[in-house]
Amino acid sequence: MAIWSKNAVTIFTKYPLIRGMVSYGVIWPISSFIQQTFEGKSFDTENRYDWWRCARFGLYGSCYVAPTIYTWFTIASKVWPGTTLKVALIKTFVETITYTPFAMCSFYFGMSLLEQKSIEEAITEVKMKFLPTYKVGASVWPVVALINFHFIPPQNRVPFISVCSLIWTCFLAYMKHLEAEEIPIQLKNRSARLNA
Repeated sequence: MAIWSKNAVTIFTKYPLIRGMVSYGVIWPISSFIQQTFEGKSFDTENRYDWWRCARFGLYGSCYVAPTIYTWFTIASKVWPGTTLKVALIKTFVETITYTPFAMCSFYFGMSLLEQKSIEEAITEVKMKFLPTYKVGASVWPVVALINFHFIPPQNRVPFISVCSLIWTCFLAYMKHLEAEEIPIQLKNRSARLNA
């Protein structure tokens, strides 16, 4: 057991992307579980937890979110090296207007596809939920990003953000599930308007 834990520490230290993928692979399904608990799901009633939803969050978080965040942090560190307040403000501003909208659109689109929805349904969900989510994100994430870029060492940025994202991902899980039943209705209404 000690050899395994020593090897894991070595791998996580040497490969921060793997550390981020493991972090997101744990934190994202936990966030889905927490959101479902607030939704009224439980272990022993007819309204049981949706474990497939948790699995989708884990898959998406570990295999898509962690690598894109790692890539963004790597690019940002090369383009704007350093951790001064000025550099941190620049990185935060650029992240808020570039990576954040990309990440939110990708979330709704990608999770819809993992739910086996059509591309049209995924696009409709992005259109319905992007702006409300972005408004909340733009008021929260710049502060977190500023702390991350100014105070956190580069090798620990993905794990730091993954811990901060636990609450954020609970919010995303809530927004993802919110009005999910209305998306086909929105498509029908849109199609009716286009055909009229």
